Parts: sequence; structure tokens; C-alpha cells
Amino acid sequence: MKIGFIGAGSMGSLLVGAFIRAGAIRPDDITVSSRTSSKLSSLAEQYPGLQIASNNKQTASWADYLFLCIKPMDFHKVLNEISPVLKSNQIVISITSPVKIASLEELIPSKIAKIIPSVVNAVGSGASLFMWGTRLTTEDKTALWELFSTISKPIEILEEEVRVASDLSSCGPAFLANLLEQFIEAAVVSTGMERETATALACEMMLGTARLMVEYPCSPEELQARVSVPGGITAVALEVLQNSTQGAFLQVLHTTHEKFAEDLDRVDSSLFPRECI
Repeated sequence: MKIGFIGAGSMGSLLVGAFIRAGAIRPDDITVSSRTSSKLSSLAEQYPGLQIASNNKQTASWADYLFLCIKPMDFHKVLNEISPVLKSNQIVISITSPVKIASLEELIPSKIAKIIPSVVNAVGSGASLFMWGTRLTTEDKTALWELFSTISKPIEILEEEVRVASDLSSCGPAFLANLLEQFIEAAVVSTGMERETATALACEMMLGTARLMVEYPCSPEELQARVSVPGGITAVALEVLQNSTQGAFLQVLHTTHEKFAEDLDRVDSSLFPRECI
């Protein structure tokens, strides 16, 4: 199985490293191309045997599975570059949510999957969001599912759900990290606790909370009930927290969906330029 990656930015590099560490792909089965040579050099140094391509066309012509780990507005240029060498038996995987599967199927002959990873896949945790193109066989889907199962929990979603699913799975770590940062800062400022100690306690708490809800299992509502006693410290503090944050995530989702709609229009316009009359 020959795996190609176009793009060696944060997510491209993350996937390469995660698959190798999980033993799912050997370095000598991977070829990577990128416009940033320093990122390629760093990957080659970390994972001896990994192949560096001189251009995207070389990566695309070589790979059985081709990951497009590029920004939405780079798709037009990259697809124009690689489409002449793409074949119908190759599987092209986009990890970019605003680029529609139907658009890719219109522009290139290959089989298409859209799979949205999460930063926590780097440690073999979190979900990966799966959306299937129309040309994939059952065997193709099984192979991709098994590959991502080595670094994540694959979850199939509808493409029209990709924004909110990405908010929860891919943006969520940043949202929760922001709340955790505020929690840590409050502990340091209000009590003088060492930041290192507060950070260690908070991170262990977050890890344990996630494991308890997934492995026990236990819903967020049930966990709050288990920790808080009516009239107790936690219950009183929860009321303050709920009053302070009420509606915050509705505003967050409104913002992400508004930006996503803009990105969809921009990407469509770049992939299918309208002729001026």
C-alpha cells in the first residue's frame, strides 16, 4: 500500500507521524510533497525511509492512497497540477471540510473520500469524521476505516453535518483548552498556586473526565450530578458557571457556521470560475 501526502503542514505531518507510530504504515511506504522544504526535511529526519517527492505530480502518480492536506484555496492549483496523472483506481482523501465531494468527483477521475481528523489523533484518541464518495467500493471503505481505526475512532457522518461535527471533534480541543486555560489562570491568580501544579491538576482532571464519560459510560449531565451535592460547593459554583456561559457555545457555532458558508462560496468560485460576460 503506497500512501502519498500532498501538504506537510500541521495536519499532514500529524497524520504521517500518527500512522507510523501506530504501526499502520511503514515510512518507506510514504511519499510526501510540500512547497515548504523545511517541513519535508523535518519529516524525513524524524522518520528514516520516508520518501520526499520533488513535486506534487510525482506524489500523485505514485500513490494508491493520496491525502490532500492543503488549504481550501489551494485546491484549484493543486488539482490542476495533479489531475493529468490521477487514475480511476486511486483513492484521493481530502481532509478539508469546505471542499465538497461532488466537486472533487467532477474535477478528477479518482475515487474520493472526505475524512476530517482531529489534533488528538496524534495520541491515538478522538474521532475521525468519514464521508464517502460515490465511486468507493465496500472494500475501499473497509480499508480506510481500518487504517484510521489505528489512530482514532472513525465515525461516519453526512456531508451536510461536517461543520457541526468538526466543531465538536476537531475545533473542540481548542475550545476546551481555552476554558481550561481560564480555569488554570483563575487558580493561579486567586490563590497563588504554582502554574505548573495547577496545569498538571487540570490536565489530569480533563483526561480522567473524558475517560469516565466514555468508559463508564456516563453522560455530562450524570457526571455533574455525581460530583455535585445539592447546596454543596460544586453545586453553587456550577450555578455561577452556567449563568456566566449560558449561550456561549450557540454563539460559537453561529460564528463557525457563518465562516464555513463564506468558505464554501469562496472554494466553489475558485474551483469553478465564472466567466465574465
